[in-house]
Amino acid sequence: MQKNIQLSLSPKQAAQESDYKNYIADYLEIKSDRISYYKIIKKSIDARSHQVKIVVELTVVTDEAVPKVEEFRPEYKHVTNKPEIVIIGAGPAGLFAGLKAVELGYKPIILERGKEIQERRKDIALLSREHIVNPESNYCFGEGGAGTFSDGKLFTRSKKRGSVKKILEVLKYHGADEKILVEAHPHIGTNKLPDIIKNIRQTILNSGGEIHFDTKMTDFTIKNDKIQSIVTNKGDKIDVQAIILATGHSARDIYYLLDKKGIELEEKSFAMGVRVEHPQDLIDSIQYHCDIRSEYLPAASYSLVNQINNRGVYSFCMCPGGFIVPSATEADQVVVNGMSPSNRNSKFANSGMVVEIRPEDINGFEEYGKLAGLKFQEHLEKMAFLNGGSGQTAPAQRLHDFVNGRLSGILPETSYHPGIASSPLHFWLPEHIGPRLQQGFKNFGKKMYGYLTNEAVVIGVESRTSSPVRIPRDKEKLHHPQIKNLFPCGEGAGFAGGIVSSAVDGELCAEKATYLHKK
Repeated sequence: MQKNIQLSLSPKQAAQESDYKNYIADYLEIKSDRISYYKIIKKSIDARSHQVKIVVELTVVTDEAVPKVEEFRPEYKHVTNKPEIVIIGAGPAGLFAGLKAVELGYKPIILERGKEIQERRKDIALLSREHIVNPESNYCFGEGGAGTFSDGKLFTRSKKRGSVKKILEVLKYHGADEKILVEAHPHIGTNKLPDIIKNIRQTILNSGGEIHFDTKMTDFTIKNDKIQSIVTNKGDKIDVQAIILATGHSARDIYYLLDKKGIELEEKSFAMGVRVEHPQDLIDSIQYHCDIRSEYLPAASYSLVNQINNRGVYSFCMCPGGFIVPSATEADQVVVNGMSPSNRNSKFANSGMVVEIRPEDINGFEEYGKLAGLKFQEHLEKMAFLNGGSGQTAPAQRLHDFVNGRLSGILPETSYHPGIASSPLHFWLPEHIGPRLQQGFKNFGKKMYGYLTNEAVVIGVESRTSSPVRIPRDKEKLHHPQIKNLFPCGEGAGFAGGIVSSAVDGELCAEKATYLHKK
């Protein structure tokens, strides 16, 4: 007999997986030797009461032979001389589009403006230590995209067609820990994700695909409602049959190029705000109702949301046991983001805290038309640069001071390596952002007693949560309404938000792009 059950275990019990058979037997009120097979489906933390529990969902087989379990093994074909699909961008959307093309028997040619991972690491080190921003190689651009040096969060609420489970299986196949298949909020960690990305690169290359780094699309020609060829920064002209545009939400030059070519774009809502950083011990004590976190529990996280004056104010990309990092793509910008290693062992917890921004909220940038949101993003990033002191030093304020409109005389220790400088963010943040954040933090302090404290610091600005621009596409065929062989894809096109949903979208676009070759 096969059935699904749910166990509620203490953190210590949940950590002792060798004892699970006994827990299952007790739950089913049978002898353990009757259990022929069990598999963990999902693990999640229930911290609603003072006794924190780990909820474990399992499939259990009793009194029957052990079922045959098929190991996931994708079939990547050899595609050296097969029809080509050009993919712009080697982030999650672009890489998974490449893998899917190989599965379907097509040759992906991936063009990535940034560098491969090892060289990209050097540029990121220079950015953190010496505040030198390489516009083409940074936390946003390079192999793996913005997700490579991030927390590697794999949780998604996306209802997009496609298999989230398959994406997780492919990541496991390329080196991710098996636990990502069962955790309710899986993550890989910034220390492990680069090796997985390199393994995906090698799969594509071994199959006969191509990946060209330091190669940026700078122009293209259109004929008969199709992109006929593209031009790169190296002067190469590449003829295309199908092109997947997976450039990410920070590739602003792509939006400007599309606009210049008269290709339809759409404004969309997005969000901007700050990063807030607390001592991890404080977040643990609030969330787990304890003085000291159990060794069997992970660093605690939180998710907060509220409506302030008809706009959402919410936490974004919360990184327990993590670090705040500089994510600017130009020298005169300051942009902050968060990341965590796999064991989440930093003494800090940080999260974006952002305000929903709609197109009608943006004033003073009307001359830029559909690109007004991009210009507003740039404007705020430059304000952060001017208020941050020098280089990538970021403007900061203690949380309680920010809420009460006071300049902070002394700032707390922070994980942000380039450093922080005291600044009145409450004064210079736009009026549709700053006051909403102040009220939001007050409300969150009531939900999480102890959260609103001067032990915490707000650091500006968190501006790259998503793109203010969408590149429209046909709902079923997924190509652009005007350009029949252009497949806008992933976060940069406005159709995904995170590693997994971008990967799913990459697979979907690759499937549709192959139809052009079949006609």
